[in-house]
Order: sequence, then C-alpha cells, then structure tokens
Amino acid sequence: MTERLGSVFIEGVSPELDAGRHAVKRVVGERCTVKADVFKEGHDVLVAVIRWRQVTPRFQQTDWEEVPMRFLGNDRWEGEFPLARNGRYEYTIEAWPDLFRTWTSELKRKVDAGRDVRSELLEGAALLEGAAARARTAKQMDDARVLTEAAVRLRQAPSPDLLAVALAPELADVASVHPDRSLARRYDKVLEVFADREKARFSAWYEFFPRSAKRDGVTHATFRDAEGWLPYIQQLGFDTVYLPPIHPIGRTARKGKNNSLTAAADDVGSPWAIGASEGGHKAVHPKLGTLEDFRHFVETAQAHGIEVALDLAFQCSPDHPYVKEHPEWFQHRPDGTIKTAENPPKRYEDIVNFDWMGPARESLWAELESVVLHWVKQGVNTFRVDNPHTKPTQFWAWLIRRVQEAHPQVLFLSEAFTRPKVMKALGKVGFTQSYTYFTWRNFKGELQEYLEEITQPPVSDYFRGNLWPNTPDILPEFLQNAGPGAFRLRAALAGTLSSVWGMYCGYELCEGRPIPGKEEYTDSEKYQLVAWDLDRPGNIRDWIARLNAARRTHPALHQYGTLRFFSSNNDRVLFYGKRTPDGGSVVLMAVSLDPYAAQEALLHVPLEWLGARPDETYQVHELMSDQRSLWQGPDVQVRLTPDQPAALWAVHRFRRTENAFDYYE
Repeated sequence: MTERLGSVFIEGVSPELDAGRHAVKRVVGERCTVKADVFKEGHDVLVAVIRWRQVTPRFQQTDWEEVPMRFLGNDRWEGEFPLARNGRYEYTIEAWPDLFRTWTSELKRKVDAGRDVRSELLEGAALLEGAAARARTAKQMDDARVLTEAAVRLRQAPSPDLLAVALAPELADVASVHPDRSLARRYDKVLEVFADREKARFSAWYEFFPRSAKRDGVTHATFRDAEGWLPYIQQLGFDTVYLPPIHPIGRTARKGKNNSLTAAADDVGSPWAIGASEGGHKAVHPKLGTLEDFRHFVETAQAHGIEVALDLAFQCSPDHPYVKEHPEWFQHRPDGTIKTAENPPKRYEDIVNFDWMGPARESLWAELESVVLHWVKQGVNTFRVDNPHTKPTQFWAWLIRRVQEAHPQVLFLSEAFTRPKVMKALGKVGFTQSYTYFTWRNFKGELQEYLEEITQPPVSDYFRGNLWPNTPDILPEFLQNAGPGAFRLRAALAGTLSSVWGMYCGYELCEGRPIPGKEEYTDSEKYQLVAWDLDRPGNIRDWIARLNAARRTHPALHQYGTLRFFSSNNDRVLFYGKRTPDGGSVVLMAVSLDPYAAQEALLHVPLEWLGARPDETYQVHELMSDQRSLWQGPDVQVRLTPDQPAALWAVHRFRRTENAFDYYE
C-alpha cells in the first residue's frame, strides 16, 4: 500500500550561509538561534524542531538531539541550541502536523457548532491508540496507560464529561510527546555552525619584531631577549603577541634598508622572504635561537597571560629548500626561471610563489598543512595569514577545515586588504577574523556605515573585523606626523567599535614618520633592526593601558555584534554603545574624530535601549578618567579634547531595595 506523504514546507532558514555551503560563526557559550518559515496547507497545528549535533573534533562527536521551536507568528518559527564546546556543529529543521492537537481544535469548533461528533471521537481514539503504541515502543509505560485509557473512553457514547476528557490540554500534551512523524518533512540541507573559543571574539593584539628586542638598532636579538618585552606588553593590556615570520631569511635578492634593491653585508632582510640553507617554514632563524627557545618563549608568554600568534606566510625565498627539492611546486617562465612575486608596479624580487593549482597541488597542499600542524605542536594556536587573497580560496577552505577538524582551537586572521567580496569570501571559507577597511575610515558617516555592515547579520555571521590603526606595511595618512591626539582617538575607535583590535609596535610611541608621499614608514622595521625607546617623551602608553583595562573589565566591550550607533549633534563626535545580551553590562562611548582641537557635542542618550525611564536617574562611570556622575533625561553635553578624545561610560542603573536604592550594571 502506498503511504501518505507529508506536505510541510520549510524555507527562509536563518542563519544559512550561501545555501549551506559554508559554516556560520559563533563562540563557545553562545546559543545558536535558528529561524524558519514553517507551514502547510489547511489549518493543521504544526510542530517544528531543530535537530543538531557536534561533529568535530571527532572525540567530542555527539548523537543527534532535538530542541523545540517556538511559533512567532505569520508562519515564522524560532529555536536555539547550545554551543557548549569548541568545534563544528550541524543543524537542520524537521516539522510535522500534530495530528491530535489538530483533531482537538477541529472537535471544539464542531462541538461549539452543535454538530454530532460520534465519528470524530472514534478518530480521536484511533489517534490516541497510535500514540500509545509509540509510547510502549519508547518504553514510557505511564504515558501508554494514560493514552490507552483515554482512547477507551472516547469510544463510548458522547457526553459532556467525555468531551472534557477529549479536549483536556493535559491529554494533548502527552499525545504530542509521541507524535506520528510519518508525515514529517525535514529541511533538505544540513547546515553548519563553528563555535570558536572566546579569543576569536575578544582579544587585543600587539605586533613586534623579536629580532629588534635588544632595542639598540644594531644587535640582532634572540627569543630570550624577546621574552623581556612580555611584561611590557602585559602592562599595556594586550593578550596576544603577534610575531612576523621567525624563519631563516633568504640571501638571494635580499632587500636592504628602506626596501633598497641592494643589501649591505649586515642587512637583515625581510622576514617574509622565507627560507635559506638553514631551513624553511618549519625552522627558526638561527640568530633568534632554536625551536626549543621558541617553545620557551611561548610558555613564558602564557605565564604572562599572553598567547603567541605566528605569521603564516606561504611564500618562499629563492633560497628556500623547497625550490631545489620540489621545483614542481613553483611557477616557471618560458626560459625556465622561477617567477618572482609581483603586484604591479611593485615587484618582490626576494620572493617566489607556489603554483597553487598546478599538477603537483596535492603534495604541495599536504606539505603546507604539515607546516601549520608543526607550529600547533609547538604551542601556537593563532595564525595571522599573510596575503591570503593572493592564494586560491579553495586551498584555504580545505586547509582550515582540515586543521580545525583535529584542532578546533586554532584561529586564523586574514590579512587581506583587498576587494570587499574577496575579503568576505575568505571569511566564509573559514577565516576566524579579518583585517578591515577601518584603517582608512576617518569620518563619522563612513565609520558608522562600515561598522554597521560588518557587525550585523548577514555579514557578522561569517566575518569578524579585527581593527588595526597601523601595521608594519601601513602608516595611514591620518597618523602621519599627527601627534598623540590622532593615535589616542584611533586606538579608542579600534578598541571599542570592535571587540578585537591590534596595533603594531611604535603606535604607543606615536611613531608616524612616513616615506614622503607614501603610506609607509621611513626606516621600516620590515628591512632593518629598530632602536625602540619605549620611554620616548609624548608616548601614550598609560592611555593604551587604561583603554585595554576598560575593555577587559566590562563584558559589554567583549561583544562584537551588539554595537549600536546613537545621535550626536556634532559630525566630529561619534556616539555609540554596546551591551551584553542579558543587559547586565552596558557601555556608552563618545569619541572625537578631531586630533587637533576640542569638540563639544550634545548626545541623545538612547533611554529605550538602556531600558530607562525618561525621569529615571542613573549613574555612569567614565572609565578613562575614573569619574562618576549622575545622568537623567535624554540629552548629555560632552567635551572631548586631543588629550582625552574618548569617553567610555559604564552605565549603572538604580533599583529599589527594601531600605534604600542600590545600583547594578
């Protein structure tokens, strides 16, 4: 006999990234909220559930579980499931008609209309008998007894008491626990969500070159010397230290100071020209020390509450051992020479690139995976990936998934200052975080528009912006010879607009000397050792430390997706806020965009967003100056200066207790 078919529709599912081709991003401890349109013809009462399970890492795989979805109205449903552990999860939706509840709904209408319902009661009895059989199969004998007894009664002659039994909500509750799911429909896609560890959403990065750790500009430092910087970085409040490549540097076409094509005998070269006779991507530069010295550096950093992020630059010096051992991994010109890297008009004579999609790609990709796993074994769980947009996204999708299947704690930061769709594609295929256009967004309208785009769905489902006001490659025009006010305000924006931010060493010293006409540092550390005077007059070390302390202390600033912008009557003052999902921590922020002059603004406080009444008095704690004040009403006047270009107010609302008023965050 041909069985009946289900006719439930499931569509409009969110989050769903590119028809399920990619996983959406969340963080451990969050709940993944899923919405969908669920409907069918007629007036059936429907039930919908989320089916979910954890699939990686393999040793934490779980069986499918189900959580109910709630009806929101207009055929829209919502449910959520927990992301308790780091790793990849699968989820889908299943829905079916609740036959017994549909029957009771129709029965009540017929009874109210005075209809004869003897036949309907027999239908109800059959439905209960089916539910009882399913309860016995599930070994839930108490439910089976209740359902069977009710079915027997429904076969009796109709009476008011019998109708009361049939329409009892308690009976429908028991019957619904044992539904007939032969008419269920399941969504035709199994979707994925990846739950990163907390550092993916909240961290503060500090980049420095360990070879300059001696600070005299002459002596090549070691990892042991670099350990001496860790207390300083900790005092500044950074929890991630990012090291440019630490590998042997090639000698062929080595770059000299300021990117000169001619290197002197004592020039140290660019760390991104990886590979020499001493080794390649799995080796450390002999002047930095040994692999054991590096592991000691990682352990010492961990003792200071700092994680080490390593540069992952998949490119080679012409002297890299790969060039001789595996010439098939590289692109060659018609004359047989290996092609050097280019980004016209720039040419990188000291670097050659892999033939990513060539005939030898299988062995090449496997070797590069082994490079990542090698450094994971040394204690590195975060990688800043150099120029990923110049390599195939198919490779990154493959690599990141492979690594995270066994090591879900590993994070990947994409250094891709490129076209928007390419940057977003890298986020979709698995990069945990990304550099952004923030570096060049200076005005109120463009900052608000850009940050709203990247911190709200659908973009925030796969893209986390890590905001950097500078890098060794980029000295933005805004910071060139600008003075401490510019450095303060850009740090404040980076550290509060996003929950992840970073800066390159020298920022706290307000280093801003450019090569004329370029967004590049003069005497760039990429090509030489630098003598850093960490006590240089005019530095903003204390200010940076206070900013990072405020971020660390207030959970609202750990949030990425709760950023909201509010009204300020001055186009040079940006006003915005963040809060935790439960509202327990709320921070409002006003930042001047003028590094040279004081700016005043009337801020329109979002009372409804705060959950405050118009006549309510509440306390605010300004975190940079440690000043407290009472606010009431929708408007607040603020004055910001180059010395204090940002105000961060933690909001403490008052609540009535038995004997007095107290406040809470």
